[in-house]
Amino acid sequence: MAAPPIPDEQLQAAVDALATHGTQIAAAAALKMSRQGLQNRLQRAAERGLMGVAPVLPGFAIKSVASKAPDGAWVKQTKAPGEVFALPAWHSIKGVSALVDGEDRVIQKWVKTDRESTAQHETLRAAFEALKEELPREVPVPPPAHSITELLNQFTITDNHFGMLAWKEESGADYDLQIAEKLLLDWFSAAIELAPNAHTAVLAQLGDLLHHDGHESVTPAHRNVLDADSRLQKVIRVVIRTMRKVIRMLLAKHARVHIIMADANHDPASGAWLREMFAAFFEDEPRVTVDATASTYYVYEWGDVSLFYHHGHKRKVADVDTVFAGKWREIYGRTKFSYAHLGHLHSDELKSTNLMKVERHETLAAPDAYAANGGWLSGRSAKVISYHNRLGEVFRSTLSAEMVSGWRVE
Repeated sequence: MAAPPIPDEQLQAAVDALATHGTQIAAAAALKMSRQGLQNRLQRAAERGLMGVAPVLPGFAIKSVASKAPDGAWVKQTKAPGEVFALPAWHSIKGVSALVDGEDRVIQKWVKTDRESTAQHETLRAAFEALKEELPREVPVPPPAHSITELLNQFTITDNHFGMLAWKEESGADYDLQIAEKLLLDWFSAAIELAPNAHTAVLAQLGDLLHHDGHESVTPAHRNVLDADSRLQKVIRVVIRTMRKVIRMLLAKHARVHIIMADANHDPASGAWLREMFAAFFEDEPRVTVDATASTYYVYEWGDVSLFYHHGHKRKVADVDTVFAGKWREIYGRTKFSYAHLGHLHSDELKSTNLMKVERHETLAAPDAYAANGGWLSGRSAKVISYHNRLGEVFRSTLSAEMVSGWRVE
């Protein structure tokens, strides 16, 4: 914060002390201050016209003095500086540029604030508002009356790209924020209804839930321009509202729910706050666990079964198995069946390696212009996979976007 201006009374005292004592050293000693401090006050006094010229006009400061004769002088005045700069709310200083004179005194200064700080605040505020939406009316979801204790249902979704815009004429199907929300809720309604009455559910959200991660519709790493449907704040609000509904639906069917919000290339920051936010939201709910680890790889152990998750942007189907086995040696060593799940490429692929079964999954989202024009064509579906804690995979269902359309009734 800038120091307040020195009052005229103190400046006049410095001028009077110099006139009385004759030298700056003596004047400084009389005022019990340093010589440098006195010089600073004399300099400010001269700027305000307190040293031998007519008073300075209000709002002006002396810029220069030119003498014509012993009894006269021309005094050039310029407008005084404005008010002390106040940093706007939710901004931080990003940089300062200054124009100085020969004595390193500031003539003009430019203060650059960080717009990203504002964007970050708006993002967090939107997330907070969405999380608390209808919160006072929310009641705990009662557990199911009966469930098969040996079974786990994995609800595998990936690359839903909330906030992406697709045009039917270009990509074969329309897709926007409203369609994305309705489609995902329709899918979960159908998937949960058709799935076995398993004890535990794993919500395996494998990443790229949001199409873009900031106010600009670009990918974070390479700044590729994206087809965006809506403002980031609106996207955040819809994503949190949708996922809260999904988790409540899962709790009504299963005794326990484990949540994975995987790190990915389109929304790395959003994945982070989703993990932390839902971990805090369900902190006092013993039926819900959230994997909030700051990692791009995830694991869940279910009896003799180990389940591994990764978006697929760092490692592919061909080589991710060694990462999982090496990273979680103990879990991998004590389990009999191991399965890995990836997304990222919007298409299905299954590979059985010497270590585990590695599977990449399709997305429910329609292709955007980039995918459509690039010729990357795939189906639109998501899977429920059921695992027995001693026998491994025992059941799966693949539900397409077309199949679940209109399934959910509000």
